[in-house]
Amino acid sequence: MNVPEHPTLIKRMMQSRIKKMQAAGPVLAASLVEIARICGRESCKCTRGEKHTGNYITFKIEGKTRTVYVPKDLLCEVKAWIAEHRRMKKLSEEISQLAVAAIRSHVTHTRRRKGRS
Repeated sequence: MNVPEHPTLIKRMMQSRIKKMQAAGPVLAASLVEIARICGRESCKCTRGEKHTGNYITFKIEGKTRTVYVPKDLLCEVKAWIAEHRRMKKLSEEISQLAVAAIRSHVTHTRRRKGRS
């Protein structure tokens, strides 16, 4: 992201990103993975190499990684929830960068204003 130096431009960019921070739907902070497993039955196709695949989300609770199965009919919705989290996380990082730029540019532009008066 290209951060401008002028405080007014920084504030405008920050305000536009803050407006976009409203969630369009549910937000899910997790990773979606496809896992191939063997069920253990001797007569099953998975013992011959064709494993059972399933979609799971992984996330952390109190420092421990948790895994939850995602049914096929919910897969599209879960992908959208994860994408919404990523979008909001990116916006949050941009807002943070702009806030730091606003702090850095404050002193410079205050001095310039005083010199012009």
